Amino acid sequence: MNLTMVADRCRDLLNEISRVIVGKEDALERILAGILCNGHILIEDNPGLAKTLIAQLFAQALALDFKRIQFTPDLLPSDITGSFLYNQKEARFEFRRGPIFTNLLLADEINRATPKTQAALLEAMQEAQVTIEGERFALAPPFLVIATQNPIELEGTYPLPEAQLDRFLIRLAVGYPDAEQEREILVRRRQRRADAAQVSKVVSREELLEMQLALEDVFVSEAIERYIVDLVQATRADSRVALGASPRGALALLKLARAQAALSRRDFVTPDDVKAMAIPGLAHRLILRPELWVARLSPIQIVAELLAQVPTPKAEVG
Repeated sequence: MNLTMVADRCRDLLNEISRVIVGKEDALERILAGILCNGHILIEDNPGLAKTLIAQLFAQALALDFKRIQFTPDLLPSDITGSFLYNQKEARFEFRRGPIFTNLLLADEINRATPKTQAALLEAMQEAQVTIEGERFALAPPFLVIATQNPIELEGTYPLPEAQLDRFLIRLAVGYPDAEQEREILVRRRQRRADAAQVSKVVSREELLEMQLALEDVFVSEAIERYIVDLVQATRADSRVALGASPRGALALLKLARAQAALSRRDFVTPDDVKAMAIPGLAHRLILRPELWVARLSPIQIVAELLAQVPTPKAEVG
């Protein structure tokens, strides 16, 4: 599949999902970019903003096997991965697969589960496999996690550890609709005559795998590579940052910039592609110095400042 076809299929996907989701084109594009990169996505926003619905709609439009796990404090790792159970009839242990064996997994309110349960996702997110009792079980491609969390609730939650945050390719927010968009939501609900919303299949699982592979054809110049490295290095050199972005962050920004170029119907990356994805791709990887928490300084602000400070290269097309 060539990049023009990828851009066309992406536009069809976004148009189909936008029949239900009103006025959130930027958020939908970023989620689709994460999916094209075969990366995991963290949606952090307030309740009632269609985070769960968006994940379901993408699964429908992409014809992916979809499962949802509601994370709670009493959720066990085996509730996610599955476990060996004894079959009395055949006198042997059999592996019963958990909901992680799917194409698109919705980890709803992921920060409500204990760190031990959260860690059950780590191996799957990084290596697309699960190891239980020393036996490895591969996850069928693509394996994507869309996780949600509520940023305002602290009681009864367990913040994601840095190692797990770093495994999310991108973090984003959906945001509230404006008045006209919110009225349009009501209009569409009346027209549907039901709470449940459905979209049609646009892309098959096999086509999605081809689209992901096609991103490798997006050209990245040496100047763009250096720009990505300069941005990542700047996060580590900033005196306000206790822990900057790792090389995984640089790779994430490279992949996301390629996806942004493909969504923009280009076969090469520009500095604007990198800038568009720098905050969602890097901010969640930064840990600020504790004394700055009182000042309410956020990693998003720091990445935005670094984008203004790091010299922008001239785009090179090869």
